[in-house]
Amino acid sequence: MPSDIFKKRKIAVLGSRAVGKSSLVVQYVEDTYIENYYPTIENTFTKTIAYNGEDYECDIIDTAGQDEFSILNAKHAIGIHGYVLVYSVASRASFDMVRIVYDKIIDFCGLQSVPTVLVGQKSDLTRREVSAAQAKALADKLGCACIETSARENINVDKVFELCLAQIEKKYRRRGVQEPPPGRCIIQ
Repeated sequence: MPSDIFKKRKIAVLGSRAVGKSSLVVQYVEDTYIENYYPTIENTFTKTIAYNGEDYECDIIDTAGQDEFSILNAKHAIGIHGYVLVYSVASRASFDMVRIVYDKIIDFCGLQSVPTVLVGQKSDLTRREVSAAQAKALADKLGCACIETSARENINVDKVFELCLAQIEKKYRRRGVQEPPPGRCIIQ
């Protein structure tokens, strides 16, 4: 593939309300921290990410907060290459919610696993309800990457999306899936 053509990837950012999903995405895409909380309906941002010497044009979908009664929207499953599941390290309920959201994605997609990064947001806070060890144990159980971040302090923000892209590409390499040429499909 010529180097001037970007590979397209879609990444959905999911998690409970007020865990810092939008702050994480805006910090990554615009290098700005959002101080005030404004509930998100949904925004899509585009950013080019370099990975293994190739450029990927990534659509990052910043979703509205989920709860256990939310219906997983098809647009959060169909055509999505990878997921960033965000919880607040200061909220056990938000941590428990990421497992529910992950299970909904798996059920909706009919897959055994999906490329995912588990993100403990707000690591700069002193009050914690979720330890790094608890997050690592869940990540191991789900077979996904795990990282703690602070959008406020811009700690590990870039790493989240690099890890997600690595998880996506690992899936494609492991399954031996070839990308279709532009305008064509491959049925396997």
